[in-house]
Amino acid sequence: MAGMNSFSFWKKNSLAAFLLAALPFVLGLVSCERSGSVASVKREELFSLGYGSFEEELNMAGGLNATGAVNTSLAMRDGFFYISNGESQKILGLNSYGDLLTLYHNPETNPTPLFDSSDSRHANNSKNVSTRKTVDYPFNAPSLLALDSRQYMYVAETLPKERRESGDNKILSQVVLRFDSSSFVDYIGQQGVGGTPFPYIRNIYVTDEDGLVVVCVVHDGFEVFTFNAAGQPLKDVLIKYSDAPEWGEAKPGVTRYAEVENLVSDPSAARLFVKVDYFETSLDSASKVQNGINDPVSVVFPYDLATEKFGEGIEIPPYEETVSDGFAKETYALPYDLIGATKSGWLFFMIALDSGCMVQMLPFDGGRVIKRQLNFDSKNIVYSSFHLSPAGIISALLAQRDCAKVVWWRTDALVDQ
Repeated sequence: MAGMNSFSFWKKNSLAAFLLAALPFVLGLVSCERSGSVASVKREELFSLGYGSFEEELNMAGGLNATGAVNTSLAMRDGFFYISNGESQKILGLNSYGDLLTLYHNPETNPTPLFDSSDSRHANNSKNVSTRKTVDYPFNAPSLLALDSRQYMYVAETLPKERRESGDNKILSQVVLRFDSSSFVDYIGQQGVGGTPFPYIRNIYVTDEDGLVVVCVVHDGFEVFTFNAAGQPLKDVLIKYSDAPEWGEAKPGVTRYAEVENLVSDPSAARLFVKVDYFETSLDSASKVQNGINDPVSVVFPYDLATEKFGEGIEIPPYEETVSDGFAKETYALPYDLIGATKSGWLFFMIALDSGCMVQMLPFDGGRVIKRQLNFDSKNIVYSSFHLSPAGIISALLAQRDCAKVVWWRTDALVDQ
């Protein structure tokens, strides 16, 4: 995101994910309490969208029926919301009241919008024609979104099978489409405008200079491509899982595992923030049996794109959950997910809870740590997409069985602008 684009807490297949998955089972057997009370941020419900095939509706059938993955993403900038609905091959551009301003859609798979000026039934409705726009594009499976200061919209698009390429243990299947406020401009690949497709895209970001950052997942780590505002390539760097810097002192009899959990773009500098989770296991000296996994340690390192080197890292406080069993208590430490960075240098982290999410914010250059709860009933949410704006506002699309709600939390008021 010139902060973060859409992100989800249900897409991890790692050791950390195992710990997170196991905790609800443990908590179901015993009572639990949070260590300390954390204030919540007021949730503002902005508007709702229904389900269906009309222009102001979303197709969420896969998620609602639990029959498949949902390919829907949310992005917000300057109070305008864009929702990419891959299932219906369209993107909605709306204001904060939920009014549809621009519909980007595949006309072969979507009905003609009721406000389309080419529809003779509405030819005299000049107000609708002048305030709403349609942009036709043959989308296949649009997903992640990013928005820059020029009102350019960047969209990660998955190509049809016949247009995909392969090589070097990579499937090259995605490009980034670029639209201005009223039309398709071009697409960006590895070499820039019109280039070779990317490997699987984990996320896309824009910078303060309206540059583009594309983060891809490859078999041995993350490959990051950067471009200037014109779409010309600047850098292509590979950050391998094995490149994770050492942290802490080695201990006898202890094995340490390092996992690069995520990396995000710094919107105001040519660098990345890379989060590494460190896990330790040890052997019982008598039985020679592994004692288990100690509490993880999370560290965020800056990665300079010019020098391709890591800088000095900072340790990130974990989320702590206290479990009570009679008079006995035990505290579990779980790592937060890194979700993005703001233009003022704050890092945002999250972890999913039954009552919503816990967000943790801290400036990378040092300072106070802020924790807040984002409350919503997770049990009634069948799918969600979150977004962090460059200013520090967290927005979300919360899909329930009857409708999808767009909400935000003004977390920007808690951090320096």
